Amino acid sequence: MAETKASFGVPDGCAKAPAFHPPNIEQLRKIAGDLGLELTDEELTAYREHMLDLEEEYGILDELAEPTLPVKYPRTPGWRPKPEDNPFNGWYWRTDIQGAPSGKLAGKTLGIKDNTAVAGVPMMNGSRVLEGYMPEFDATVVTRILDAGGRILGKTAVEDLCISGSSFTSSKLPVLNPYDATLSTAGSSAGSAALVAGGQIDMALGGDQGGSIRLPAAWCGIVGLKPTWGLVPYTGISVIHPCIDHAGPMTRTVEDCALMLEVIAGYDDGLDPRQPPNIVMPEYSKLLTSDLTGMKVGVLREGFDKCESSVVDSTIRSAMDYFKAAGASVEDVSIPMHITGRNIAGPIIFEGCYETIVQGCAVAFGFPGFYPTTMQQATARGIRTHLNDVSHTLKMAALLGEYTKQRYNHIHYARAMNCARLLRKAYDDALANYDVLVMPTIQKLPQKLPAKGSSIKEKIEKSNETLSNTAQFDVTHHPALSINAGFADGLPVGLMIVGKHFDETTVLKAAYGFEKKRDEK
Repeated sequence: MAETKASFGVPDGCAKAPAFHPPNIEQLRKIAGDLGLELTDEELTAYREHMLDLEEEYGILDELAEPTLPVKYPRTPGWRPKPEDNPFNGWYWRTDIQGAPSGKLAGKTLGIKDNTAVAGVPMMNGSRVLEGYMPEFDATVVTRILDAGGRILGKTAVEDLCISGSSFTSSKLPVLNPYDATLSTAGSSAGSAALVAGGQIDMALGGDQGGSIRLPAAWCGIVGLKPTWGLVPYTGISVIHPCIDHAGPMTRTVEDCALMLEVIAGYDDGLDPRQPPNIVMPEYSKLLTSDLTGMKVGVLREGFDKCESSVVDSTIRSAMDYFKAAGASVEDVSIPMHITGRNIAGPIIFEGCYETIVQGCAVAFGFPGFYPTTMQQATARGIRTHLNDVSHTLKMAALLGEYTKQRYNHIHYARAMNCARLLRKAYDDALANYDVLVMPTIQKLPQKLPAKGSSIKEKIEKSNETLSNTAQFDVTHHPALSINAGFADGLPVGLMIVGKHFDETTVLKAAYGFEKKRDEK
């Protein structure tokens, strides 16, 4: 049954564009100065007179009912979980939304990362910036999950606006690792990983712009897939930067990962500009096989260059025996540009994040598709009033983004985007000879959460310490999956499997064959 905006209590001021009021002469004079324009009073008056005519034109928008995304299943706003009902601090908000009576996800319980709109349920995105916002629409992936019979039990805790690779920057509480509560889960899909690993839910939705699905999957010992860019629609999800936005499944098994991908992937009728219109959608779960005979696995040498612990290196290399036992051939391969790729990813992530979140209110501005206008307005207000309350990582990105804009006109971002084509080709050339590439997801074991009173420098470093092998594939858009390779010192070690664009079938097959042989041990 469809729900209306009013049934979710969306304030009128959030449901439509504010009235357009033309600037006065003094406002125009200031704007002209900020732009470096030298205008006379006569010129300013002329420009203002033209803008007066726009008041009526813009005002027409107030009378139009803009199309939104459907809400098909009833729900209540839910409740904030009590500490005793919030293992690992993994939940931001609890609810209980039952989808269709049958479907591929019937009987499965899920958590939705709290950067994703669920109508009538509070959404904070880990930040004071968005606190108090309640969407009036369901993100496309949420509708697809419910249409498939999934049962949504709540919104999972995330890092502050998802800008962290650790799990301590949420404005509420740090998310704790299920294997050791003193350790990070990694981030930013921290709650999703912890709750799946801890057995609280069967599956969760994650988001990935620098590794945020794969990183917590690795440190929590579960399966997390960053699909090819555009395979899963991002419609109705808070944006970090449209060129690196990905959403994907986080599960305990490869079979569940394939099943969830089947449900959430596919073209979204032009609502998401990231998507090509000719997406081919196989039934991934029916194509899994434990027989990897003929598959060629390339072990990326440069993926081990920052391994701070020999046990991570040895655990991953020992795990290659599982591929061999499943029938695959395994060889070392070198892609020197993988290391340079970290430098390419940096400006794209940080400068793109600043322009999209701080300047653009977390929407993919300038593209055709669905614009979540209530989310945009809530983010704009929050940025104006709560930027002082965000994490040190986000403040650093804001300062860096504004500085590189003023001083360098984002030329480093532009060069990085150009060089990303070279990085993509380097991986593509290797994947012409191998079915998949593999490496550690994170080159160290789960790390301690920062102690109270830690310095700003230490907190920023801990937020970024996990990204060495993951961020490159957000920029090049290759599908990449993390699976548990084994344990070292009692802690999970993640193995990352990377494949060709839109070849999730091979990535999932490789992971499934690996998983079956690992579990036979």
